[in-house]
Amino acid sequence: MADFVWQAWEGWRALWPHVLGATVVAIMLFASAHAILTKRDTRSTIGWVGLIWFSPLVGAMAYALLGVNRIRSRAVQLLAGRLVVSHRLAPAVAAPGRLDTVIGPEGEGLRPLVGLVGRVTGRPLLDGNRVEPLMGGDEAYPRMLAAIDAATRSIAIASYIFDNDATGREFAAALGRAVDRGVAVRVLVDGIGVRYTRPSILGVLAAERVPAHEFLPAGVPIYLPYANLRNHRKIMVVDGTVGFTGGLNIREGCRLSRQPPHPVRDMHFELRGPVVAQLLEVFVEDWAFATEERLDGMAGWQPDITPAGTILARGIRYGPDDDDLGRIKLVIAGALAAARRSVRVMTPYFLPDDSICRSLDVAALRGVEVDIVLPDENNLTLVQWASTALLWQVLGRGCRVWLSPPPFDHTKLMVVDASWVLFGSGNWDERSMRLNFEFNVEAHDRDLATRLDAHVVGTIARSRRTTLVEVDARSLPVRLRDGIARLFSPYL
Repeated sequence: MADFVWQAWEGWRALWPHVLGATVVAIMLFASAHAILTKRDTRSTIGWVGLIWFSPLVGAMAYALLGVNRIRSRAVQLLAGRLVVSHRLAPAVAAPGRLDTVIGPEGEGLRPLVGLVGRVTGRPLLDGNRVEPLMGGDEAYPRMLAAIDAATRSIAIASYIFDNDATGREFAAALGRAVDRGVAVRVLVDGIGVRYTRPSILGVLAAERVPAHEFLPAGVPIYLPYANLRNHRKIMVVDGTVGFTGGLNIREGCRLSRQPPHPVRDMHFELRGPVVAQLLEVFVEDWAFATEERLDGMAGWQPDITPAGTILARGIRYGPDDDDLGRIKLVIAGALAAARRSVRVMTPYFLPDDSICRSLDVAALRGVEVDIVLPDENNLTLVQWASTALLWQVLGRGCRVWLSPPPFDHTKLMVVDASWVLFGSGNWDERSMRLNFEFNVEAHDRDLATRLDAHVVGTIARSRRTTLVEVDARSLPVRLRDGIARLFSPYL
């Protein structure tokens, strides 16, 4: 028996290096195959496959930790089987004759953008809408509170941040009054955004008997500004008739008239008409995911698609459950390709990937005026450093970058040819375009677009222009600091 055990041990000692080698090769083959089949960018694929084979086992472990897109995998897993709401909107779909009148004939100007966005989003462009820009909390909050006080059937609110401060408590009180009147109220706050104040607003809402819930509650008792899979949407729908969306969270800092310690300039929009149904669709889906309560079909939660204006508009929902290309990137690239005269962009966070930078450059090289307005003093220092490090990609091809003075401007806006506008919750960074759940609205209307184009031009008038010479003149330590920050840009 002892001889048999000894012989078996000796045989294993001779065999185990071969077993280990075969296992390592199998792991490397599997990791390489995964990279080849899932990575869209050729350079990224070559880099990962090279690391896997030139650093055996270590490279495969690095790929498993850093190379696999767990964000999208997690999002798809979370949202598998989720409720998909689609209201009957056929009577409101923009007719070809209206497209000819408002946008132009087939194949000309911005007309191809209609089909592109429709195919990307799977949502129709709707006629009969009214869109009213609201400048910051001083204009938007009174309108929102008035709508809450006038509600008779239902109120839906989704917000990334809903602070427990004077403004948050004012909203909570108004919602409580609506509950007392018998109005169906639902409030959805992101699981990270709800932690911006302590104690959170949820306790205040509970005291007012307002049904409220967190979207993906955080697993740690602190606020993490760079967490993924956040619901960054800002949506409010009252009675299925009036909607609000844009960049505004619910917090005191957005009311500049009150001179808050950390003021934020922003823009929000009041919408009426059939497009409000698309806001409601997204809220009902998100609420069902977070709470498993289905509002579709319930009394009071049906949209009113009666025409309220003449604007053509469409809601665009997007997030980490998109395909790898991302809906909003395709929309932005399509708008930049369609531009003929001007592109104005306002965003608080500018960290686009190479494809968006190239699209901006191509537009500028075609002779389109491309103006990008960013805050001179960002509220997230790492983002400002990383953003500065990539500005050369657009400054060197003719795009103009302007830095707006304080207070910090949180506006998210894109205007093309003073004819088409894109507004909502999404920033021009990978976090918004790839990692968080967002909602934007596109609108075709010359009057609205002209007003918003004038707003951007007015902001430019009080901003300072930064140039490639200025960016290149940064000291070596600053360039290194900014460059290191840029390495983390996909996650900032």
